[in-house]
Amino acid sequence: MQDTQAFEIIDGDATRGLVVLADHATNRLPPEYGSLGLPASAFARHIAYDIGIEALTRGLAARLGVPAVMSCFSRLLIDPNRGEDDPTLIMKISDGAIIPGNHPITSQEWENRLNRFHRPYHRAVSEVIARVGAESGKAPLVISLHSYTPAWKGVPRPWHAAVLWDGDPRAVHPLIKALEAPGDVLIGNNEPYDGALRGDTMYRHCMETGIPHALIEVRQDLIGDDAGVAEWQNRLAPILDDLNARPDLHVIERHPSRTGDYAF
Repeated sequence: MQDTQAFEIIDGDATRGLVVLADHATNRLPPEYGSLGLPASAFARHIAYDIGIEALTRGLAARLGVPAVMSCFSRLLIDPNRGEDDPTLIMKISDGAIIPGNHPITSQEWENRLNRFHRPYHRAVSEVIARVGAESGKAPLVISLHSYTPAWKGVPRPWHAAVLWDGDPRAVHPLIKALEAPGDVLIGNNEPYDGALRGDTMYRHCMETGIPHALIEVRQDLIGDDAGVAEWQNRLAPILDDLNARPDLHVIERHPSRTGDYAF
């Protein structure tokens, strides 16, 4: 494993009003954590990171000319797409793999991982969203990129990609429509899992603040090599460009979360 920082910010034109996020971009661990007691093969699996998403994020940010924020640590260490009070924040077992370096874990080490990785990443996300809002003069559109496995527990997942969301459909409905328009891919609407998760990145930075957003999941076998990444970059870039051009999206508008109303 190699040394790592908590996040990377890819620079871009903040006046465009679009931010791209990648919560699970890499499989890196700092050297003092070794491999968390796992074999090297575990770090080539989805349990360690979202396969293909770092390359897709870099490509889309460059093509669209917009800023992006990526985590630079494996979710096996701590999951940035979970709230601080989520019991799955630091996993003891993931998809059948026991993680010895996470169990037992002291409260001091739990807090150390929050302070060193989770919190700095979320501060970076907050700061980039705030900067884009200030420089564009409008509510930013936030797009979070993830990937998922072709099957789960032996059951194939037929969707080529999916759009996950909670209670704010503003960006979601036109995004799904645009993705489905060519007729060559099957798009999941909150499939293969639901996007309503209290405390996750979209909830924290977008649902609670009323910022338009959507989470795009691409099936990992479709972006597992350079050709697949290029294909999905070509597919997504014009769609996100058109979506970002809609002035009706760039406003603050709070929607009740399906995980429960939030308190202000």
